[in-house]
Amino acid sequence: MNQHSPKASGQLGFDMFLNEAEAANAALRLARETEHLPGDYADAIPFYQSLIERHNAAMLADDEATVMHLRKEACNLARKLNGGEPGILADENAPGYVIARETAAPAGSVPLWGQTGTVVVDVEGMQVRVELDGMFGIGSTAMFWPGFATRAVDFEAPFLSDTGYRSFLGVAADPMPGITPEGFVSAVIGAYVRRELAGKLKEIDPRYRKHG
Repeated sequence: MNQHSPKASGQLGFDMFLNEAEAANAALRLARETEHLPGDYADAIPFYQSLIERHNAAMLADDEATVMHLRKEACNLARKLNGGEPGILADENAPGYVIARETAAPAGSVPLWGQTGTVVVDVEGMQVRVELDGMFGIGSTAMFWPGFATRAVDFEAPFLSDTGYRSFLGVAADPMPGITPEGFVSAVIGAYVRRELAGKLKEIDPRYRKHG
C-alpha cells in the first residue's frame, strides 16, 4: 500500500494549513490582548510595579477576579516583551525573571503580594527563610493563594524537613481578607507543623548542613 498516496499528501497539506491558521489566529489574539501593554523594559518595569501594587490591594481585599486578571496581565506583559513567544521564564534573562528581579522587594523588607522577595519569619520557635516568587510563581494563574519555598536559617536547629528545605504549592485555605504575605506564610507553616508534624520538628541531616 502506498503510504504517500495523493489523498494522504492532501490531508497532510490540509493539516499544515490548519495549524498555520491556528497559529496566526493565536498571534492575532495575543496582539489584541497586549496592545495596551508596554513593549520595552523602560516602560514595562514601572508598569509591572504598578501591577504589583494593584495586585497587593486586590489580595488584601480578597478580590479573586481582579487578582487573576492582574496575573494574566503580568504574563501577557512578559509575553509581549518576549516577542509574543512563550518561554517567559526560560532562563535568568527571560522577560519574566528580568521584570520580577527589577521590581523585587529590597533586602530586609516584606514583599507585597505579587512581589518577588525573601522574608524571615519566626514560627513555632523556628526561624524560616521564605522565598516568594511573585506573579510568575508555579500555578499563579490557576490558584488564588501563591506557593512559596522555605529554607532553614540555622541548619543546626530543627526544621520542617531533614533537608532544610520545603516548598508549599497548591495551598487550600479559606479567604482571609487583610492578611499580609508574612501573616499568610506564618499561618501555613504553623498549620503544617501542628497537623503534619504533630508539633515535632525534624533534625536536618548532616549531609545538608554544610549547604546552610
